[in-house]
Amino acid sequence: MRIFNVSGVQLEVAIVGPVSPSTPALVFLHEGLGSVSLWRDWPAQLCSQLQMSGLVYSRQGYGQSDATANVKNNFKVINGVRQGRLQADYMHHEALAVLPRLLQGLGIQNPILIGHSDGGTIALIYASHHPVAACVVMAPHVMVEDISVNAIAQARDAFLQGSLRERIAKFHADVDGAFWQWNDVWLSSEFRNFDIRKEIEGITAPLLAIQGEEDAYGTMAQIDDIALHVPHAEQVKLASCGHSPHRDQPAQVHSAIAQFLSKHLS
Repeated sequence: MRIFNVSGVQLEVAIVGPVSPSTPALVFLHEGLGSVSLWRDWPAQLCSQLQMSGLVYSRQGYGQSDATANVKNNFKVINGVRQGRLQADYMHHEALAVLPRLLQGLGIQNPILIGHSDGGTIALIYASHHPVAACVVMAPHVMVEDISVNAIAQARDAFLQGSLRERIAKFHADVDGAFWQWNDVWLSSEFRNFDIRKEIEGITAPLLAIQGEEDAYGTMAQIDDIALHVPHAEQVKLASCGHSPHRDQPAQVHSAIAQFLSKHLS
């Protein structure tokens, strides 16, 4: 694990294998409560299977990256660093302001994005505006569904009254900040209008969208709408699979990604 500074924010970074500007690298973008450590060993397994290098990092406020200050207070930008409540554009900020600087600083060109949940949305936004070798998204959000809001409200109850806080505390230096910055923005009235379906029409790179049939945070409408707006997108719909396809159906996900990349990058 190493720390990399992006615009005054120290981000936790893990590199899998040697990264070279001349070859595509897998870039793993985590979910709303994710981090480098919460991916566990899945990035290393996938990189090993594909014989590729990889980058895994924790967004600000997650894992061992710098905390987001004052997550319950009004949003501010101080010395170029965001603090306070996340804004409804937080995934655009990550995709268009943070990620490009991180990749440039690490010498990663033409990445292969592997995004889960919020990370899948960030991958889609990035790929809509920047060249990528390929894009794989698992359980992404292209618009806000009632099922998502209801599940996130239930997560709030589990954090306050159940075991969720204890279960995720070991993955985040500031577990309360990590939880509330995610939970508050998703349950805000401003975020209900979040919709990137028109924006993703700008994606020209190969795109694979994976969704579990038992996902409590989103329905098949998410990846069906991706296919509607990005006609060349490919889909994998997994039975007996919830919100984390790479954990619920790892063999099928590994196989789907390997076949997809072999077809488009060989």
